[in-house]
Amino acid sequence: MENILKSLGLKEVNEGCSTGNNWFASGEVIESYSPVDGKLIGKVKGATKADYLKIVSSAKDAFVYWRSIPAPKRGEFVRQFGDKLREKKAELGKLVSYEMGKSYQEGLGEVQEMIDICDFAVGLSRQLYGLTIQSERANHRMMEQWHPLGLVGIISAFNFPVAVWSWNTALAWICGNVCIWKPSEKTPLCSIACQHIWNEVAKENKLPEGISCLINGGAEIGELLSTDANVPLVSATGSTRMGRIVGTKVAERFGKSILELGGNNAIIITENADLDNTLIGAVFGAVGTAGQRCTTTRRLIIHESVYDKVKEKLVKAYGQLKIGNPLDETNHVGPLIDKGAVKGYLSAIESVISEGGKIIVPGGVLEGKGYESGCYVKPAIAEAKNDMRIVQHETFAPILYIMKYKTLAEAIAMQNDVPQGLSSAIMTLNIREAELFLSAAGSDCGIANVNIGTSGAEIGGAFGGEKETGGGRESGSDSWKAYMRRQTNTVNYGNTLPLAQGIKFDL
Repeated sequence: MENILKSLGLKEVNEGCSTGNNWFASGEVIESYSPVDGKLIGKVKGATKADYLKIVSSAKDAFVYWRSIPAPKRGEFVRQFGDKLREKKAELGKLVSYEMGKSYQEGLGEVQEMIDICDFAVGLSRQLYGLTIQSERANHRMMEQWHPLGLVGIISAFNFPVAVWSWNTALAWICGNVCIWKPSEKTPLCSIACQHIWNEVAKENKLPEGISCLINGGAEIGELLSTDANVPLVSATGSTRMGRIVGTKVAERFGKSILELGGNNAIIITENADLDNTLIGAVFGAVGTAGQRCTTTRRLIIHESVYDKVKEKLVKAYGQLKIGNPLDETNHVGPLIDKGAVKGYLSAIESVISEGGKIIVPGGVLEGKGYESGCYVKPAIAEAKNDMRIVQHETFAPILYIMKYKTLAEAIAMQNDVPQGLSSAIMTLNIREAELFLSAAGSDCGIANVNIGTSGAEIGGAFGGEKETGGGRESGSDSWKAYMRRQTNTVNYGNTLPLAQGIKFDL
């Protein structure tokens, strides 16, 4: 790991703020411990308010330059960034795995998401389209243009320490914005590695400071971004509690926000499901990233006719799971992010029992050789009711709740009857069931899948959810519009000045 850290430009003690090749920080030190083995990976100096103001000043100057660069040229710089990520995919993937705790394959997948969004953004840089609109007045032309907003603040979470930043940044860049990234204080080294990679591109192309800015720190930095009128857009990923705070602060100053918050995702398993494929989708969705994805499968709503069969398959599959060092590719499940997450996991299991649920695959904390960090837990399964308080709550850990249903209408109602609305899925070979699930009378989530699980979205589609998930959309489709301001233009190329709606005004 030492050689990987060095290849990514990381030191024993790192400056936590950057406007490019200019690194600085004067705040408290953040220590990054790996949940894999409990060892200290490195230290990062956090930011003060003075550091924040310095970053904002640099970003404002950079925006004046960056917005004047043609979008396809900005796309060329993003292409180069994507190529750098290709070169460093293995190293960055291992750092993601070691600092966050997800499997190495998932770490590689996260870096691949970064590469994919760069590719998407490069093509998009030649497709930032507007509309031509027919005017009611003769010799007039109406059209719609999109312009960059300016400074985009990005607050990311520990569970995807690099990918979600890139979703926002790649699109914001090609739209003509500059970015200020406040990463999770639980995974600061990943952010510094990404900034070093961008800095190589900036240096090779003689780009100014401030196009990509990094500011490590705690909640106070997020508050500065949220309340700063210099930052017209804040994209925040995290808990619903955090989203309420950020969304309120940004709205108070009439700023814009993209909120990607909690999920409480369900798979409906009908009597017409392919149970072999269902098992793969359900188990990966439930235990991938140790249950720490916002799209993690937390509920299985199973038709009563196949309930016992699915339950039996699940118990057998969970018995085959290998839990351990995520850099060992024979393991299926790595650790939780820290001991605080372990405490939340244990508390949730206690709540299941106290509320009348039945544990059918017991959980627990693993101890002994290989588990010295104290962050490894057993994925658990519980029979539960959808209206239980703990089931309605998102627990960021590998706890899966299973429950029965009789009719599809009942199952869809159960699926929708939670505060969150991110991802959902139905497993069925019946086209009528599938189409109903995707209809307006079906899933109320931002993502609704058929015959795949709730986890593992591609960057080509817009990502996000409804209700307490926040309503934001990132990544593909037309999500780029969130990073721009719309402007309607009317051009009069005639010799007179007729007014709209036929109004007469003569002098």
